[in-house]
Amino acid sequence: MPLIAAGTVVLEQGVCRPGWTHTSGVQIVGSGQGRPPQPPDLYLPDAVLVPGFVDIHVHGGDGASYTDGNASDIARAARFHRRHGTTTTLASLVTASAVDLLAAVRVLAESTTAGLIAGIHLEGPWLSAVHCGAHDRTQLRDPAPAEIDALLAAGEGAIRMVTLAPERPGSDDAITRLVDAGVVVAVGHTDASYEQTRHAIELGATVGTHLFNAMRPLHHREPGPALALLEDDRVTVELIADGVHVHPAVVHAVIEAAGADRVALVTDATAAAGLGDGEFRLGAIPVDVVEGVARVQGTSTIAGSTATMDQLFRVAAGIGSDRDAALAAAVRLTSTTPTRALGLHGVGSLRAGAAANLVVLEQNLQVSAVMTHGDWQMDR
Repeated sequence: MPLIAAGTVVLEQGVCRPGWTHTSGVQIVGSGQGRPPQPPDLYLPDAVLVPGFVDIHVHGGDGASYTDGNASDIARAARFHRRHGTTTTLASLVTASAVDLLAAVRVLAESTTAGLIAGIHLEGPWLSAVHCGAHDRTQLRDPAPAEIDALLAAGEGAIRMVTLAPERPGSDDAITRLVDAGVVVAVGHTDASYEQTRHAIELGATVGTHLFNAMRPLHHREPGPALALLEDDRVTVELIADGVHVHPAVVHAVIEAAGADRVALVTDATAAAGLGDGEFRLGAIPVDVVEGVARVQGTSTIAGSTATMDQLFRVAAGIGSDRDAALAAAVRLTSTTPTRALGLHGVGSLRAGAAANLVVLEQNLQVSAVMTHGDWQMDR
């Protein structure tokens, strides 16, 4: 029953200096400000203790991809991101043929049941050809009820989020069908107008997939999807704050405008994460990584990222002059908000009753240890 005291603990009520968290088995049984109620089992005077990160958009890492439908690769990618503090992962799939997509969903559903991942995110195949990014445009298609039903059946409840372009024929029915099945619908890879995006939100879409990236750009006469997503309080917007996908000033402006309770930082990481420069694949698409930036081979099109959630946490914690306010916001951006956006339960917080998922950050907010469901995942 580890009782952990730390120089800084970030709880839902704010930043505690010092603070403590008490775990028992797989759960947190108590947390608080000040000295713990009894002598701690572990005392970390120079550490910051935060909830485990929740990444709702990630394709792989450490050379392994969630898209290949290989159980060992799924475990490898999940372990890699866990070492960087991500204790809850939604495995993202890219556009593929109906047969390949079904096969990948079945394998990922098994990994969800086994607890390796928290569920599946279908990013495609119902996307815009105009803004398909690193997706295989030959496999893009309109959403059909039969395919949706087949994927939901194969997922056995593991499909938690679907990204689609609401301007495609059949999208209205798809949104309704998915929402009725308890799936979060995200708007992304889209050429939708402002009005079409608002309509999708009214039908039940509640997430904006990597805001600004792979969507019609904001224009003062044709505001497009970004403004519609930003201005609606029912919508959580994803941001890839890696310094490549979105300018840091825009990241800051979006968080200021929407608030940390409506912004979820995501990595959109691919198999290239953690491996340096080289040649990789994202689904069927060849990708080159040069100086840490992944692009579709032979083009300037960004193809996911090489980021990890601890990197994004450090970015968020450095925004603004108020250190404690930035630290509290960083926890919401990387844990609390993505948890709420997906309707996940028992994660994203250090409150009593939540899963014993936590990250120990030490010098320069570098990860020194990670606990997942009460088990330490790496040596301090």
